Amino acid sequence: MAGLITRFAPSPTGPLHLGHAFSALTAWDLAKAARGQFLLRIEDIDTARSKPAFDAQIHDDLHWLSLSWPEPVMRQSERRTAYDAALAQLEALGVTYRCTCTRGDIRTALAAPQEGAPLIGPDGPIYPGTCRHAGHDNPAATIRLDMARATALTGSVGFTETGPLRPGPHQFAPDFLTTHVGDIVLARRDIGTSYHLAVTVDDAAQGVTLVTRGADLFDATAVHALLQRLLALPTPAYHHHRLIRDETGKRLAKRDDSRALSLYRAEGASPTDIRRMVGL
Repeated sequence: MAGLITRFAPSPTGPLHLGHAFSALTAWDLAKAARGQFLLRIEDIDTARSKPAFDAQIHDDLHWLSLSWPEPVMRQSERRTAYDAALAQLEALGVTYRCTCTRGDIRTALAAPQEGAPLIGPDGPIYPGTCRHAGHDNPAATIRLDMARATALTGSVGFTETGPLRPGPHQFAPDFLTTHVGDIVLARRDIGTSYHLAVTVDDAAQGVTLVTRGADLFDATAVHALLQRLLALPTPAYHHHRLIRDETGKRLAKRDDSRALSLYRAEGASPTDIRRMVGL
């Protein structure tokens, strides 16, 4: 892919583990093979959980793996103005609303007998739309995307998958997005944005042409393709890679400290050993 730009975008809320190493190395290898560019982005919008020590360790571990990137790196904690501008653009389109529901409120609404088993979307149980027509104007409320209004503007949206798991073009119809994705959060009351909004705005700002990330985020990509259309941003290609799992088949998470790269390093492992462990 000519002019390929991809990225690795970890959150500094814990140590990097083997799964992160696989994702970063996959992105690096794709960029190197295409004579493209590899970027590092620090996704630290969750300032309460993000720690400078983990941020520093991310850099140290990636340099140990022989990866490099342009400096300075983009940090989401420094980009609130860009996210506010995107929110204002979506609000001007009439596709947002304010929501005062707590997680407990949502669980209660979804537990009602007439609702049946809740559908699960990219953000978990799909929001039942309690506040969709309530007209809340509380500036501290969560901001949600009105998926029905959004898809009325965009129609079907899609992206091209270049990874080996589900290669080819993928299209998502309005009915699918309203039923299986729902009114996702655009801005949480505590951080002023959300993963979906921030990653969409940042990929465009960095000129990313190939998003490299785990297969567990495949469904979320439909959300990002929709936001790209609404915000008049380019849609990159996507490479969703396999996940690194433990011996029980469960994907690795930040709490899997026993598989932290720093521990393998302390035990004398080399970057070549890490590549072998993750199947590269």
